[in-house]
Amino acid sequence: MDSYDIRPITEDEVYPFSRCFEKAFGKDHHEEEAKLERDLFEAPRTLAAVHERDGVVGTTLSTRRQLGVPGGEVPAAHVTAVSVLGTHRRRGLLRRMMTRQLTDLAGTDEPVAILWASEPVIYGRFGYGAATATLSYDADTRELSVPAGETTGQLREVEYAESTETLSTVYEAARVGRPGLSSRPPALWRMWAADLEHWRQGRSGLRAILHEGPDGPDGYAVYRIGRNGDASGPAGVVHVQEVMAGDLAGYRALWRYLFDIDLTRRLTYEFAAVDEPLYHLVSDARRLGARYGDGLWLRVLDVPAALTARRYASDVDAVLAVTDDLLTGNDGHWHLRAGPAGATCVRTDAPADVALSVTDLGSAYLGGTPLSALAAAGAVRELRAGALAPVSTAFGWERAPVGIEIF
Repeated sequence: MDSYDIRPITEDEVYPFSRCFEKAFGKDHHEEEAKLERDLFEAPRTLAAVHERDGVVGTTLSTRRQLGVPGGEVPAAHVTAVSVLGTHRRRGLLRRMMTRQLTDLAGTDEPVAILWASEPVIYGRFGYGAATATLSYDADTRELSVPAGETTGQLREVEYAESTETLSTVYEAARVGRPGLSSRPPALWRMWAADLEHWRQGRSGLRAILHEGPDGPDGYAVYRIGRNGDASGPAGVVHVQEVMAGDLAGYRALWRYLFDIDLTRRLTYEFAAVDEPLYHLVSDARRLGARYGDGLWLRVLDVPAALTARRYASDVDAVLAVTDDLLTGNDGHWHLRAGPAGATCVRTDAPADVALSVTDLGSAYLGGTPLSALAAAGAVRELRAGALAPVSTAFGWERAPVGIEIF
């Protein structure tokens, strides 16, 4: 019988670790890219399934970053590079790695973990719930416009690689108040600034537009241009990476610019929030071609720490019965007293008002999935008549959560 060890990698296993997840995801190896990615690795959090003969055959890692939650932010494990080589599938390696990772993370002060699910059906088994939704746009810009509005600043084109410090400052200010947005370490900005050729997929290099308001830079847009055309003329595509702005004036000006770039006919954007203001700004929202999809998946690692770290849309006093088969410290009844000003959450023997799995708690945690919707699907149960509605309302938030960066 084959023997596997699930453990943090050694220094000699950094390259085999990279090659393993590259192969599993069908990627070619690019040493420059691998070096940039390694700057993001945190050795004790980089786990591998190591075979006695074949070496590294499975991978997963997490990095610690701050995550925006309703009313604040929490340190969160950002899980990525989850893979098993095809020659070693169906041997329980993924379950062993994910279980080890969750057990390790439960010993940290990070109350939640998040990931992007390449195959969503996998991660519910480990307590991850779909916590954000995204809208992707594919718009014909000849049929759309962003009306002019109040002007409080000006736009300036900047070199992306030379402007990451400014962009980072603007990003950190603009992400406040939007659940789902994460802090970004300098190593991540350095990696993106490299803008390697194979990342471009035949499109232009990264381009950046800065919005400068009365007090300095307060917004930006990052995009690529795909050059297309036919006998009728140029038909370029604006592929928007992200738009961040501190106020409506900057937001409107940036999108107005993106919809009016010369020699282009289409615009795509993959990470719009379900309450994206653009939908209400454009002349004809239907022509945005919006398509709905899942985004971040969230796993609650520590129920009381997670529930007291966020704020709530309204006052609530309820006992939640949470089930968690993997992290049994979460399993049980929790008395939540919470509201806009703060929250307490303690274990209790009192009868529960609402019953839910840790997966459903993860879906609801950022405020994007109503508990009432999960109850309508039979996932959440109301145990005391009338208890569900106030709990569901309290878990909501004024802004929809969104993830705009696949890590």
